[in-house]
Amino acid sequence: MSHRADPSGDASGDLRIVAEFYQRISSGRLVILGRAGSGKSILTIRFVLDYLEAQASLDRVPVIFSIGSWDPTAIELRDWLVDRLVRDHPHLTRRGPGGSTLAAALVEADLVLPVLDGFDEIADGLRSQALKALNATSLPLVLTSRRAEFAEAVQDSRAPLVWAAGIELAGLTIDDLTAYLPRTARPIARNDGHDRTGSVWDVVLNELRAQTSRGSVTLTRVLSTPLMVALARTMYSDTHDSSPAELLDTVRFPTKNAIEEHLLAGFVATVYRRRTPARIVVGHQRKERNRDPKRAEQWLGYFAQHLVHLDRDRQDLAWWEIGDSLRRSTRITAVVVVATLCVAVSDWVAGLLIGDLPVGEVLLQGALLGLTAGLAFGSVYSGMVALGGGTFEPAHVRLRLPGTGVSLGRRPVRVFAARFGAVLLGGFVMGVGCACAFALEHQLYDGLPITDPAVIRSTLINMLGFGLIFGSGAGLVFGLLAALEAPLDITSAATPVSLLSLNRATVTRQLLVLVPALALSIAGGGHLVVSLLQGILGPMNWALRDGLLTGTVGGLGGGIAYALAFTAWGQWVVLARIWLPLTGKLPWDVNTFLDDAYHRGVLRQAGAVYQFRHIRLQHHLARSFRRQQTKASPRWTGLR
Repeated sequence: MSHRADPSGDASGDLRIVAEFYQRISSGRLVILGRAGSGKSILTIRFVLDYLEAQASLDRVPVIFSIGSWDPTAIELRDWLVDRLVRDHPHLTRRGPGGSTLAAALVEADLVLPVLDGFDEIADGLRSQALKALNATSLPLVLTSRRAEFAEAVQDSRAPLVWAAGIELAGLTIDDLTAYLPRTARPIARNDGHDRTGSVWDVVLNELRAQTSRGSVTLTRVLSTPLMVALARTMYSDTHDSSPAELLDTVRFPTKNAIEEHLLAGFVATVYRRRTPARIVVGHQRKERNRDPKRAEQWLGYFAQHLVHLDRDRQDLAWWEIGDSLRRSTRITAVVVVATLCVAVSDWVAGLLIGDLPVGEVLLQGALLGLTAGLAFGSVYSGMVALGGGTFEPAHVRLRLPGTGVSLGRRPVRVFAARFGAVLLGGFVMGVGCACAFALEHQLYDGLPITDPAVIRSTLINMLGFGLIFGSGAGLVFGLLAALEAPLDITSAATPVSLLSLNRATVTRQLLVLVPALALSIAGGGHLVVSLLQGILGPMNWALRDGLLTGTVGGLGGGIAYALAFTAWGQWVVLARIWLPLTGKLPWDVNTFLDDAYHRGVLRQAGAVYQFRHIRLQHHLARSFRRQQTKASPRWTGLR
């Protein structure tokens, strides 16, 4: 490791001296440069650990941020840091005395030291803007980047990162390889006439040390980065069916890129080739499974291609965004199907248990109401997608009971009004659809023509009545739920698995409150609306049995449909756990597969999201996936 633009002294050494070197930088701004796979991300982790260990009293807490997703033209750096803190640490949504979130307060008070990893992963046209934005602030920070991309940004913006010292990571040497690789490999017997053992790497290391062949020169360049050394160690140190000496074959691997592609291609197959006994989950122990390497690579390639479609250098694999890999029309269809089934089944169950209609009419009514609800939910969802929405982030709130002493730090009336207004319109559309469904039911079952003036008048009155009942009832319930929301407590974890479990529990608790509340508000609200309207519009009927039946269907069917269609966990269940596995795109146990890939070293965790262990591995898997899909279907053009 070497240093450049260093105002504070020599920085030569290994990763352990970076935190100490940083302490000598008066501006608190450090740039770390290195080639792809040179260990920049590992260095940031080492830096954070050493910094925390060395400081008796911390003025700032170092936090690693993957800066590749930052768009400096859309959001300021401090606001982006706050958003990332909230995503990875949900408890920081709690409001302070001034009304701002704890995350915003920490950033504004300069209590967070941003360790910005992956400047080179920012989109090509945005790097110079990002550098200008970083120069517009004197915020202490640590920034990592590939040298070429950072130099290009410096040239375009005509300024380096001001007040910053610099470190450049040097390549690994033969001595580094000799000290590391033999310790990771299985021992083998030497053919030197002595009863001694050696390593599968001995032949390779001797060739690299001698540098007498073109293959040894090329392989030396490849093994100068920690990434390639880690891939080579995985492929050859523990396996018995291949030897690292094949990497010296210039016919098979004529170039540096050929060797690197070989290592990237063999990594996933190698880590999934290992056979481990299945183990039942006990407590927090994970369940290990044997998986077919080809299927595992296909599924990982699907994830990698999904990230490429979001943004070529997008690295954050968030479980709540996996459904976005599907076409918009597919996601809308899924919402329609889910809402249709939820309401139809609820109506069938309620009609058979507490209704007095014949079975045939109950089945017809449930089918019509279910289809109406599906179209209503699908219309709302398609509108959200058209406006750029449709992706639901995990909830950062929980329900609280009055009198618990938890303060929201915001005006409950304003929150109630905003939620009430948004739900009122959707509920009214649902009520109008129900009136149309009942009119169609009467024509199909009772023979009443829809074109009859009396039927038309009755249908219009029902549209107004059901619209007000569903709209006001649902708006009231969702508004009150908003007023009872409170930030997650301080013990909330921020790993992908824990955040998924947390949101499942949050949605379940909301559903337990939502279903009976919707049922009661629709049943009671219906009686009130009918009492008010029948003096103006004429006689209207809302018997107790009708109110209970409609409230039950609306509460149970509508509540479950909302949870599955309009929450992050619901979308995960419908799209990632059911739809994608049904089409063969992903395994049925998606979360277990992702967690297993993390423990095998294919993925890493970055707060609440997963990332591939390196962007080069991600791009390689995406390319392989595209090639496979093109062979299988020449007309294939992408995930969406």
